[in-house]
Amino acid sequence: MPTNAKDPRVKRTRQLLMQAFMELLEQRRNIHSITVQDITAHATVNRATFYAHFEDKYAFLECWMREKFQRKLMNELPDAALSDMGSLRALILIVFDFLVRTRQYMTVGDRQFEPLFEIAMQKELYDQLLAWLSKQTDSSVSRETVETTALIASWGIFGAAFEWSRQPHNKTAEAMAREVLVVVAAALAPVLG
Repeated sequence: MPTNAKDPRVKRTRQLLMQAFMELLEQRRNIHSITVQDITAHATVNRATFYAHFEDKYAFLECWMREKFQRKLMNELPDAALSDMGSLRALILIVFDFLVRTRQYMTVGDRQFEPLFEIAMQKELYDQLLAWLSKQTDSSVSRETVETTALIASWGIFGAAFEWSRQPHNKTAEAMAREVLVVVAAALAPVLG
């Protein structure tokens, strides 16, 4: 059953489910042992309500990760939006930090969810870049070019962060972010002018 994400009741229910999951995660310290039944019981809603909002636990976890990443962006990105190369650099550092921290707190059993979390982060990164580029691009640049540029830039940033997060001690995040910024800025140049 589709839900209207803007409906205040839907927002409240989703928030209740997310809060219940976070509380369970603090108690158990791993994701894989938390079931839909655990989440709904802790949130005091029935399972049918959960499934009205999420297809399954994986859809829930993807939403949870996107929300966590969105909150980090809102808290750490100047003016909670991209506006220039300085904010793009900040975004790159946020992605690096978020990915390495996510890897650090995952248990062995939680590794099965890594690809899901990575996809959620990359999608959110793409959405952020697309929104920024859409505002900055003049009308002579096609929508397809803007979308492709956002896709390439988001995967470039995410891919670099992914590789770096495997061995973060080989190079500082700051040094890596400088290198990534140079490459991403070059990729964005045709769209940004």
